[in-house]
Amino acid sequence: MNPILKTANQRLAIVTGGNRGIGKEISRQLAEKGLQVIITCRDEDKGRKAVEEMRQEGLSVEFQVVDVHDRKSIQDMIRRVEHDFGRLDVLVNNAGIIMDRGVSVLDVEESVMKETFETNYFGALRMIQASVPLMKAHRYGRIVNISSGLGAFEILQGFLGLKGSSSAYRISKTMLNALTCLAAQEVSEMGIKVNAVCPGRVQTDMGGADAPLTVAEGADTAVWLATLGEDGPTGGFFRERKRIEW
Repeated sequence: MNPILKTANQRLAIVTGGNRGIGKEISRQLAEKGLQVIITCRDEDKGRKAVEEMRQEGLSVEFQVVDVHDRKSIQDMIRRVEHDFGRLDVLVNNAGIIMDRGVSVLDVEESVMKETFETNYFGALRMIQASVPLMKAHRYGRIVNISSGLGAFEILQGFLGLKGSSSAYRISKTMLNALTCLAAQEVSEMGIKVNAVCPGRVQTDMGGADAPLTVAEGADTAVWLATLGEDGPTGGFFRERKRIEW
């Protein structure tokens, strides 16, 4: 950690998969709002490159190598955060993968399902379980899970004529939505809010260059949820700052 960047009472945010795409933009926007931001990913070179870019903009950003598949890696990071900062205020579970574009649920390989769940669901679960105790100690926390409307039941049931391709990805996001609801219930008396967001189709590697939303637009609702006031919602699913159906 770089002690020069630490400021008394400055809120601290962790953004998983914050080295590129929506995660990087969420990190940038949070730092622009005055938060100290720690971005995490598995690739040290890519993570440090992203941090240096944002630091050149005068933003307060750090990097930590973290593998969300590895509970010890997460726990070690949280211990370092507690030692160096003494607090954790915001967690954005952004790390995610899609491995089965265009593959029917009838054909998807079990190994693809398992690897997708490991990152998109279990990774978020591990991060939440490790982060809540530090948030609870200060009776403040904002947890934002980056989900997808493709995991919503009204879409899974055939709304808009979509069929079952990318089933591993979509089911993992349905699981993440369920985790959002249950975690929000568990921490409701701790000053912690937990919400999920569908950023929409964004101009990233995952969304494609022809996507209708810019990265900045895709990050907006997540940043809003990460900085909610005490009267803000919890246990909800949002797109464009509006509640949507699970």
